[in-house]
Amino acid sequence: MRLRKFWGWGYDDELLSSEEENNIDQRIAKTFQLDHVERIEIPKISDIDINKPQFSTPSSLKKILSDDKLERLNHAYGKSFPDSARSLLGDFSSPPDYVAFPETQNDITSILDWASENNIAVIPYGGGSSVCGGVETNVGSDYAGVISLDMKNINSILEIDKTSRTALIEGGILGPHLESQLKEHDLTMRHYPQSFEFSSLGGWIATRSGGHYATLYTHIDDFVESLKMITPSGSFETRRLPGSGAGPSPDRFAIGSEGIMGVITEASMRLQNRPTFRSSCTVEFINYEDALTALRLVSQSGLFPSNCRLLDANEALFNGAGDGKSHLLILAFESADHDKKASLERALEIAKDNKGNFEAPSQDSQAHRSGSSGTWRNSFIKAPYLRESFTRRGIIQDTFETSITWDKSKDFIQDVKDDISKAILEITGKPSLVTCRITHSYPDGLAPYFTFGAYATPSTMIDTWKDIKCATNEICVSKGGTVTHHHAVGRDHRPYGYDVQRDDLFSIVLTEAKAALDPKGIMNPGVLIDPKSKTVTNWMS
Repeated sequence: MRLRKFWGWGYDDELLSSEEENNIDQRIAKTFQLDHVERIEIPKISDIDINKPQFSTPSSLKKILSDDKLERLNHAYGKSFPDSARSLLGDFSSPPDYVAFPETQNDITSILDWASENNIAVIPYGGGSSVCGGVETNVGSDYAGVISLDMKNINSILEIDKTSRTALIEGGILGPHLESQLKEHDLTMRHYPQSFEFSSLGGWIATRSGGHYATLYTHIDDFVESLKMITPSGSFETRRLPGSGAGPSPDRFAIGSEGIMGVITEASMRLQNRPTFRSSCTVEFINYEDALTALRLVSQSGLFPSNCRLLDANEALFNGAGDGKSHLLILAFESADHDKKASLERALEIAKDNKGNFEAPSQDSQAHRSGSSGTWRNSFIKAPYLRESFTRRGIIQDTFETSITWDKSKDFIQDVKDDISKAILEITGKPSLVTCRITHSYPDGLAPYFTFGAYATPSTMIDTWKDIKCATNEICVSKGGTVTHHHAVGRDHRPYGYDVQRDDLFSIVLTEAKAALDPKGIMNPGVLIDPKSKTVTNWMS
């Protein structure tokens, strides 16, 4: 079995080549005018010291609880920049005492019962790909210890209803395993977040994940028909229906709960037939405002492209998809039922009316894997591996995303770029280029996704990143956007972000709801809100 990196993204055997590593050194030296680029060596597990578990486990749970060193390291953090940075520096001061691997839903109930009785915090863990502090196990001294509850063994498709085009699926299933099984039935969920390879269905639902579709089917919310969540107070299960007007939606209450109420163990998910018709094209714009207008009109046209992403000129350049002079609108349509050529042609008419330039569109079913679109796609997939190499040098390569309505979009995007650039200059003393791509769009608004690089050294990078993250949180919310469109809140988006964005009365409602489902406050403490009568550590505060 291939081993996951405890210090970075992917598997142990997935590393950049020596040539790629040297190219990164040269790029950093040139960008920041350095004579020498310091590089952290990849840590070995034998080099890491971690404390012993703080508590003993009952005999009834021993078969599903592990204190294996590698497992504890792998479950201490998610996969954000500071997670990787702390791991590379060997900082594992608060690993989980044990990692639980329940094999049945009854095992989960047993773990939560015992943890509640003994004041043990429980952190639900799907694929561990959180980039916002959603699975971190440092919860502070008000708890007797921490268990990371890994769902990987609860990973089956329980039933498929082809007539209704739905399936009942267990929460621990990872993206590739889910899609490979659905493919046997010529079905698909078509939900592909960047973390697809290492993220789970339960994690997608708990964090309100954003996936493959740029319009219409953007969030996991759109696919959930019903779900089951096991809480310390009992099982929370909703009725399988295509829609219901019976009171506030209990599904919506669980979607986005980020593990603070309980563990999402299964869900009935809406599926689609596998697409066989595809049409795609890339449009170039000299003027960004023209590109934004075209994007808005396509989003409001009712055409609902599967891909409708706008890369600003520098974003395209840095991903090898453009020359740095033109902004790129990547359009793609797909269907399992009918040819999409007419839809693409209408979208291109809209683009042309707004000064967009393009070559003849492709009807090749693999066109999205070639040309500018394919180049950007490959860069997107490889981004986590490149980022960890920059992290080894102390250089911060990171992103943040938000959403805003169309009426504010142009000024909002430019203001955020300018303000973040100024903040990074003040924090690091060196300039930074902030780029933007629009990942999702709606009839009423869009989701800008910003990328930045910032200078730091291995010894300063964590504090530098923290200052920048607090600045991005504050800037997005203060300008009317959200602190996150699809990366969840976790612990990292709370300070200056979610705690400000969240309505005060709703905060009380959420706290009371958590207290009803989790009376002892053991479930993922510190995420979204703090539990009653507990002081929770947040390293960002």
